[in-house]
Amino acid sequence: MKRPLSRIAVPLAIAAVASVAVCAPMAKSQVMAAPSYQAIGVASTGNSSMVWLHEPSSGRLVACQSAATQASGPSAIQCQVAKLPYPAP
Repeated sequence: MKRPLSRIAVPLAIAAVASVAVCAPMAKSQVMAAPSYQAIGVASTGNSSMVWLHEPSSGRLVACQSAATQASGPSAIQCQVAKLPYPAP
């Protein structure tokens, strides 16, 4: 004898809703869309410019320099990233 589909589907739906209710508060977004860089300093000489940025939450330091190109297009920008050590707790 066949069981009606609703006898199986209803408990499965309840279990699915319960598992989502348990797991949803633990879910965290892995996207950090807006890092908070703070400008430390800028410098320019002739055709070249340099900027230093710091992100306090991660301790990263970014230094970017515009490099003059032979073509008449925009200057190339080269950046280096370094991780600063945190002070000892």
